[in-house]
Amino acid sequence: MGPPAIKYVQVSSPGSPFQPQRAVRWLAPPVLISTGIKAMLSSIFGSYADKRELQRVLPAKVHKCGEEELWFDFVADLGDGFDATFSVASLLAGDVEVDGQTLPRGQLLMMGGDEVYPAASAEAYEDRTKGPYRAALPYTEDSPLLFALPGNHDWYDGLTSFLRVFAQQRYIGGWKTEQTRSYFAVQLPQRWWLLAVDTAFEQYIDAPQLDYFRTVAEKIEPGDRIILCTPTPAWVYAAEGRSPRGYDNIQFFEREIVQPTGATIHVMLSGDAHHYARYENGPSQRITCGGGGAYLTSTHQLPNELVLPPKGTRILNPPHTTVHRFAASYPSRAESTALAKGIFRLPLATPSFWALTAVLQTVIALFLRIGLTVHMPGAFGQVAAWTPAALVIAGLLAGGIAFAKGDQPRSRLVLAGALHTLAHLVLSVAWALVLLTVDGWLAVAVLFVATPLVIGFLDAEVVALYLMVASRWMININELFAGQSVEDYKSFLRMHINGDGDLTIYPVKLAKVCRKWTDDFKPKEPLTADLIEPSVIVRVG
Repeated sequence: MGPPAIKYVQVSSPGSPFQPQRAVRWLAPPVLISTGIKAMLSSIFGSYADKRELQRVLPAKVHKCGEEELWFDFVADLGDGFDATFSVASLLAGDVEVDGQTLPRGQLLMMGGDEVYPAASAEAYEDRTKGPYRAALPYTEDSPLLFALPGNHDWYDGLTSFLRVFAQQRYIGGWKTEQTRSYFAVQLPQRWWLLAVDTAFEQYIDAPQLDYFRTVAEKIEPGDRIILCTPTPAWVYAAEGRSPRGYDNIQFFEREIVQPTGATIHVMLSGDAHHYARYENGPSQRITCGGGGAYLTSTHQLPNELVLPPKGTRILNPPHTTVHRFAASYPSRAESTALAKGIFRLPLATPSFWALTAVLQTVIALFLRIGLTVHMPGAFGQVAAWTPAALVIAGLLAGGIAFAKGDQPRSRLVLAGALHTLAHLVLSVAWALVLLTVDGWLAVAVLFVATPLVIGFLDAEVVALYLMVASRWMININELFAGQSVEDYKSFLRMHINGDGDLTIYPVKLAKVCRKWTDDFKPKEPLTADLIEPSVIVRVG
């Protein structure tokens, strides 16, 4: 055999050099502001910028991969910091040794959503996704196919960048993109099918997409086996008491597209939650695997079982109730509980957040001192003296309420935000009273030096304490881990369909990502992969 044919060797595209990026610091003020605005605009104008309706004019193809058997991979929530993203990409680019066995590189790579962070753009995809994956697999003789499903972060620009990257049949290093739309179907060996549905912020499944899958369904036969990929693990979210809309979309798709064919959905896959979690009901598997590179999210508050469909479902004549029981997670619940305490490193891990609380506490201390020490005659004089402090406190209250997030009743979120604000004000008032004990230039020095350094630090810890407490009531549970930007505890799935039609799922973990690389992107530290749990075999014969 001669040397491998070079399919695509550029490490960066002409005119858009690949620049390795640090992990996103999600509680850094610039990130909070920019992603908040983009998320708000997407929620307001998303239906107007929904490009799925326009995809009707794009070619529709039913893809095929593999003959008698097939190795293929699933990864999701990638495209964040270089160290984590490239560590996972490096494992996906080759064979993996685990438990004394060799798992060959997949002939197909499925990216399950959120291929870039913090928001989609041409530059972000280049630096955070395409660059690391090209460097991990510059070329190969037999190019694996690559398919990608968009997540909410891919949708922030209305899918413009996503379609340019993944829907133009180009190479990303050694991987070759095949899809023409944001959703697709792949016929796999032994009567298995991979169906990926784009639900766009869990809104609905558009008519062109339904038409596409109805065409696909004409090729699916009774007894065929379906792997269904969705942008979010709606089965978990619905069972947790969140909005059932996402799961209703899945139920609608199953009833309208899958059931008439006589096929069965044996496996549902998703990312969105940045951990590994598996639920099972006999051969039926519900798996979340969002460990492709983004910050770790918690597992210690996952439900013990998924009772589906949820009580709040809006599907007419819902199917009979099924129960999927918790089987495994990574990190474990005990590890997740311990990791949650890392939020108290917030001011050191995200100095810009410390800077935010420093400025905030300095301004409040200054205005409270003005109100307490400036004596202006009459009621209007007192109003004038206290107006600056009142305005800042009102803004703080509004911010505290807006910061409280979760699928909880609005009244509970308002209460959480108000109590959070009260905790900050207690610190502010106590410090203002301390400042009354000093005068002159010493007071100025204490106000503008000690306040930002000491009280600003303590105020950031107040936020950390709030996140720890609020997460117990499923409020701001995402921010509890997003504020830490934990890059370790990565995961992906390597799967195998054998000649008998059995599907074996190998959940692969990378406990520690590499943080030191050579100039040609070789790890200076070993990438040690292992199995999260014993392989899961889906036998359907």
